[in-house]
Amino acid sequence: ALSAPLAWLGWLVYLDVQTPGAGLGPDAGEALVGYLGEWSIRMLLLAFAVTPLRHWSGSTFWIRNRRMVGLFAFAYVCLHISSYVALYLGFALDALFEDIVERPYITMGMLGFTCLLPMALTSTQGWRRRLRHNWQRLHRLIYVAIAAALVHLWWLTRDGFLELSLYTICFAILCLERMRRGARGRVVSGT
Repeated sequence: ALSAPLAWLGWLVYLDVQTPGAGLGPDAGEALVGYLGEWSIRMLLLAFAVTPLRHWSGSTFWIRNRRMVGLFAFAYVCLHISSYVALYLGFALDALFEDIVERPYITMGMLGFTCLLPMALTSTQGWRRRLRHNWQRLHRLIYVAIAAALVHLWWLTRDGFLELSLYTICFAILCLERMRRGARGRVVSGT
C-alpha cells in the first residue's frame, strides 16, 4: 500500500513518455517534484501517527510496521529531493547550496531532511540497542522534521491552502494526542 503512489507515478511517467503532457501535464518536472513532495508529507504524517493509531486501535499492527512506514517516508523525501536536484538544478550541487542559503523554503526543506537522515540511519535494532535511551531522544527529531516540512510547504504554496491546512491540523492533533498521553503517563507514574 505504501508503494501505490510510486506505482501510480510510474504509470503517469509511462503515459508522459508515450505522449508528452498526457500523464504529468505540461510541466512534467514540476508535477513530478510536487507529487513526490505531497506524498512525502503524507508519509511523514502517517509515520508520526503510528503511535496514536496503536493507542486508538489497540492493535499492535501499527508498532510492528512503524520502522517500515518511517523508512518509506524517508524514501519519498529522498525521491522528492533527488527529483528537485535532477530536474531543477541539473545535479549542480553548488546551485543546491546557493538555493539553501538564498531560498528560505528550501532551507526549511533541507532542515527537515537533515533531521530525518540520522533517524533513518539509526532505525535498525542494532542502533536502538547501542543508543538505548538516546535512540528515543534522537527520534524525537520527527517533530522538527514535520514542522520544517510544513513550513517548507506553506512558504512554497501560492494557492490551494485547504490541503495544506488539513496537514497542519493533522500534525497539531497528533502532537496534542502525544502530549496528552505523555501527561497522563507522568500522572500515573507519580512524577
